[in-house]
Amino acid sequence: MNTIGTVGVAGHGQVTLARVVRCEWIKLRTLRSIGLTLLAAVASVIGLGLILTGVTANRWSNMSAADRASLNPTQLSVGGYYLAVFVIGVLGVLVTSSEYSTGTIRATLSAVPKRLPVLGAKAAVFAAVTWVLMTAAALVAFLAGQAVLGDHGTTLGEPGVLRIVLGVGLNLTVTGLLSVGLGMLVRSTAGGIAAVFGLLLVMPAMADLLPASLANHINQYLPSNAAMALLEQHREAHTLAPWTGFAVFCLYAILALVGAALVLKRRDA
Repeated sequence: MNTIGTVGVAGHGQVTLARVVRCEWIKLRTLRSIGLTLLAAVASVIGLGLILTGVTANRWSNMSAADRASLNPTQLSVGGYYLAVFVIGVLGVLVTSSEYSTGTIRATLSAVPKRLPVLGAKAAVFAAVTWVLMTAAALVAFLAGQAVLGDHGTTLGEPGVLRIVLGVGLNLTVTGLLSVGLGMLVRSTAGGIAAVFGLLLVMPAMADLLPASLANHINQYLPSNAAMALLEQHREAHTLAPWTGFAVFCLYAILALVGAALVLKRRDA
């Protein structure tokens, strides 16, 4: 589907960012696979959270005092975040890399010769959709999870709880932006997904192989660990402050998008 081609026709050939954004929105909402994948991300946040809280509530009477004391009902209810990270990561890569695999990127860039509005529109549309859906999913997961836990749960008014719940949507949005940038930078679905997983999974595992004194310093600045600082209710040793960690995570996404912009301007489609 070459909906982007309508940008140059509408309004007597004038290409505007608003029209490019509209075309990217049409692409996103008309591709069934993307819609189903987004629903899978929502389902993973809500469904896994309900499973985790349900199992915990069912086992409560058999849990030790130490296990009960260490339980974090907020993190338990939004535990589906960990699965959603990879769903959103894959989808973010596909938003950009799929046009290269099908060859439709040539038509897209012919309609928008300046090129950069294409990347900006893709990133903006995907970020907005991800933020709305994932924030809503996290709120539903939290409220439903606390209802399941009953007297063992918590409320949004407790210190750090609202930050964690909203942080799920924020972190997944930045994950999507990072993936969009890497997908455009690599121009390959397999390569982009490998790059996302390498940053989020492989790098922390490799850092753990280093001596503890060095690993403790490096780990906190790695993208997945920096992002997790926003989802911790209480700051632990060798971790960044919540909003500092989020800022570091945002920096990774910005670097990926800047790199993608440079590649998009300099390379042929």
